[in-house]
Amino acid sequence: MRLYYVYILASRRNGTLYIGVTNDLARRAGQHKRGDVPGFTRRYGVATLVYYETYEDVGEAIAREKQLKGWIRAWKLKLIEAGNPDWEELVPT
Repeated sequence: MRLYYVYILASRRNGTLYIGVTNDLARRAGQHKRGDVPGFTRRYGVATLVYYETYEDVGEAIAREKQLKGWIRAWKLKLIEAGNPDWEELVPT
């Protein structure tokens, strides 16, 4: 069974956020951390994995990604802090 992940990266606590979806969280988080991904995350130094959710259906994962991207910033910060109050780097499983 393939899993899909919706994830949030941060530049620092309460810093710039990025929301994405992937089927290989460890690989994708590593790419962001190394700066292999051109664009927004590399430009703004957004590389700390602070939140993620797991899905079995890619459609559900994409829908959740879009939902989170539509949220106001305060809701995103609250979501992160509910599961990761110290904004620690999460190790993908």
